[in-house]
Amino acid sequence: MALAMTSCKTNESAYKKAYEKAKQYDTAQQQAAPVVETAPVVAPVEAKPATETQVVDNLDNVSVRQESVSLISGSGLKAFSVVVGSFGVRANAEGLMQRLKNAGYDAQVVKNDDKNMYRVVASTFSDKAAAAASRDQIRASYPDAWLLYNAR
Repeated sequence: MALAMTSCKTNESAYKKAYEKAKQYDTAQQQAAPVVETAPVVAPVEAKPATETQVVDNLDNVSVRQESVSLISGSGLKAFSVVVGSFGVRANAEGLMQRLKNAGYDAQVVKNDDKNMYRVVASTFSDKAAAAASRDQIRASYPDAWLLYNAR
């Protein structure tokens, strides 16, 4: 038993000596090598073309997405719509539509077949200015609301 205990101390001592020698070597290397500061490498920004959405008539600085959508439930779309939610599951979109209807909106659900997404429309308008004004008002409750131009 005593022999086993003394053999541990010998190995421990050997490890300690090796550690101290490595530490001295690192210290000597740091002192010998000059410190060179380099600027971080920054990757260039790559512009990707918009293939699925386009901005329509942006002369008045109101951003509008153009998508081809079809009516799933509601009274019918006009040219410009205020979208307050997008869902992959139809039941989720219909749930938000019902909450909007309870709040007094003429809410509808449309489907973008290209992206397979259900869009919840809070209101729809024939002209862009009225749609933008409605979107700005709706953003008090739904800050991510955006304008949709139906390409159909």
